[in-house]
Amino acid sequence: MRRGADVVTRGAGPARANVVVVLIDDLGWPQLGCYGSTFNATPHIDRLARGGTRFTAAYTAAPVCSPTRASLLTGRYPARLGITNFLGPSGSNHLRPGQVTLPGRLRDAGYTSALVGKWHLTEQYDGPYRERRGNPFAHGFDQVRVSETRYIGDGDYWPPYAFAPDVPTRRDGEYLTDRLAEEAGEFLEQQRDRPFLLYLAHYAVHTRLDARPELVDRFSRAAGAGSGGRNPVLAAMLASVDDQVGGLVATLDRLGLTDRTVVIVTSDNGGEEDVSPNAPLRAGKWSLYEGGIRVPFVVAGPGVRAGATSPVPIHTADVLPTLLELTGVGDPPAGTDGRSFAAALRGAGPEERPDALYWYYPHSGTPMAAVRQGDDKLVLLLATGRVELYDLRADPGETRDRAEAEPRRVRALRRLLDAHLDEVR
Repeated sequence: MRRGADVVTRGAGPARANVVVVLIDDLGWPQLGCYGSTFNATPHIDRLARGGTRFTAAYTAAPVCSPTRASLLTGRYPARLGITNFLGPSGSNHLRPGQVTLPGRLRDAGYTSALVGKWHLTEQYDGPYRERRGNPFAHGFDQVRVSETRYIGDGDYWPPYAFAPDVPTRRDGEYLTDRLAEEAGEFLEQQRDRPFLLYLAHYAVHTRLDARPELVDRFSRAAGAGSGGRNPVLAAMLASVDDQVGGLVATLDRLGLTDRTVVIVTSDNGGEEDVSPNAPLRAGKWSLYEGGIRVPFVVAGPGVRAGATSPVPIHTADVLPTLLELTGVGDPPAGTDGRSFAAALRGAGPEERPDALYWYYPHSGTPMAAVRQGDDKLVLLLATGRVELYDLRADPGETRDRAEAEPRRVRALRRLLDAHLDEVR
């Protein structure tokens, strides 16, 4: 689905920073070269990291996609929004109207915003698109390109796209990631003279894994393929995403927009363990252990330190207040849970986060809640009431439970978590 007729042209006004957010689906923490992978090839994202800031303790709002996407757009914890799990193929749940969103705030400041790719913030897949509950136009987007109009299910990377049957194929052998790259590039060309937000939300590398055959063949012949988490199909999918990021950066360079465009590359949750191991982190998607919620997070652009690595814990909900500060649009709205990490991007401020971070995922086989304060993380297993305590600085793999040895710390963190859950539920 492409809705080019929905372009909104706004006055030029003073030059403000543009924003590009690239959200990769199910990308695990160790899967990029700049995060330690020696099998996957991500030279363009790695180059972006060298020219910007790479966060080593970046967290998603949830261990699955829809809650994280809702948090990114609103700056709020998912439980406040009523979206704590991925949204299904039918039902009434959706990102409710009336929320202050990032594209909505930027639109009020004269920006044009485009969603390219995955939305997954509604359970309604019938009726006129603009009348569906929780559709992206209702939340501030001016353009929507190649996004699902049917439930995404197991994914579909080749046309005719099962979840987007109205999208016309441009060429034989078109691959979805490449098509999203084309649409994103066209938007940048179109908006070169006015401020913009490009939210490029990938369907890759979500299972079912499917990639260009020539890339799969290339990685299948690489040393170590098929062992130790070296998945040739995942690597091939990620190579297409990386090429796309490289193309976007090249377009920004050619248009003279690089020095006034903030670019973020991150993931919506950790990788699925059976296809994208997250070692040395524990567990993966569906879990509040580190492998399910700690993800890559790279930022480059004006005012961002080059070649920097930041240990400051950040969270999906922080994206909205950070981008409002970096663009000069203003303060975040009342009720925002996130806090700006713009100071960390500049190399200023403390290396420890002053407030606690919270998670609530009452789903899957092991419903959980968690809180991180400083280096300490308390995990609450909701079905049994059992608590676990980990020192993430000394033990990022969460292998040594300190709950019995430190009951006072457990009580303090449990009070924080209980108060948060009482507030948001």
